[in-house]
Formats: sequence, structure tokens, C-alpha cells
Amino acid sequence: MRYSLTATLGWLAVAVGALSFFAQYRRLVKMGLDGVSLSTWLLFGLNGGLWIFYGALYAHSTEVVVGSLVCLPFQFAVVMRLSPWRHYRATLGALGVFVGCCLMPGFFGGWQACAYGAGVAMILLRLPQLFELTRSKNASGVSSISWFVVAASTGLWVLYFGALHLWAPMAAYASSGLLSVVVGIMAVWRHHQHHSQTTFNASPVFLGDVSS
Repeated sequence: MRYSLTATLGWLAVAVGALSFFAQYRRLVKMGLDGVSLSTWLLFGLNGGLWIFYGALYAHSTEVVVGSLVCLPFQFAVVMRLSPWRHYRATLGALGVFVGCCLMPGFFGGWQACAYGAGVAMILLRLPQLFELTRSKNASGVSSISWFVVAASTGLWVLYFGALHLWAPMAAYASSGLLSVVVGIMAVWRHHQHHSQTTFNASPVFLGDVSS
């Protein structure tokens, strides 16, 4: 029964995570690239690749492997639309964070250290998106729904890893879940601002509003 409940949590996390990344890709296709951070999405994809190896070689978790495999195409589809070859600084910065936070700790400390480093990377990858939402006046490309659903998926993974007593990935996901909610709230705020400004600019000008 315990395994069945744990597996159910894992598969729910897989489904919800895939839905979240599909929502962002769909928004990008419909609304454009405005406000979407290349660094954030490149790190999402790199971290996803890491979790595949972690799930296969250390945790022996089909749910972790499948969850990352399902999400990876959407993550890199977003990255490709953001043209990483044209923004080498953001691309090199994301690669540097991945190597420094994930690969180097794993090289010296094994999979546990790698997973804790991935937790740091999962926090850091959200910061460029927060910065972009703060800086950009138009964030129409950012899906707020995607970030809230990511937070829900993160919560399910926390329960899943906790049930398996895998504390390193549990800490990694727990540390980033709240920040996903913050990104979602920021995106809603930017969308509201943009909608209000667009509505104001589109309002008709009456004769009485124009000074003679």
C-alpha cells in the first residue's frame, strides 16, 4: 500500500509537470517571446537531463526518469525558440551555473552532493525569470499558469521523495517550490499591468478630453 501511494504521487507529479511545461510552450507559440528568460529555461533543460541520470543510476525510480523525459522536449523547444546561439552570455552563464552547482559537487561528492547542488541550481534558475519580469514591461510570453502548476508538481515530488527517504532531491524540490509561486504571482502582476495599459491606450478620446 505504501509503495502504491508513493508511485501514485510520482506519476501525478509526472503528469502535472508535463502539463506545466506544455502550458509555457503553448503560451510562447501563441503570444511570443516577451518576458521569457533564456537562462531559466536552459537550466530547466540541463537539470532535467541530470534528473534522468539520477533517477536511473541512483534512485532507480521509473517515475523520475519518465518525468524528466516527458518534460525535456517542451523545455528544449522553449530554449530553441529563444535562440540560445544569439545570446551567448546567457547561454554560457547557464552552463556555468549547471557545471558549478551540479556537475562539480557530483564529481567530488557523488550523487547525494549532485542532488543538493541541483537544489541550489533549481533556486538560481528561477532568479533570471524573476529579474526579467521585473525589468521587462511586456511579459506576454510568460505563462503564469505554467509556474503555478510547476509549484504544484514540485509539491508532489517533495511528497514522493519524502516517502522514499531520498532527502537530497526532496530538499532540492522543496527549496524551489515557493519561488515558483513568486514567479507566477509576478507574471500575473505583469499581465495585469500590460492589459490595463493596453485598455487605456485603446480607449476612445472624447472631444471633452481635448483642451482647446
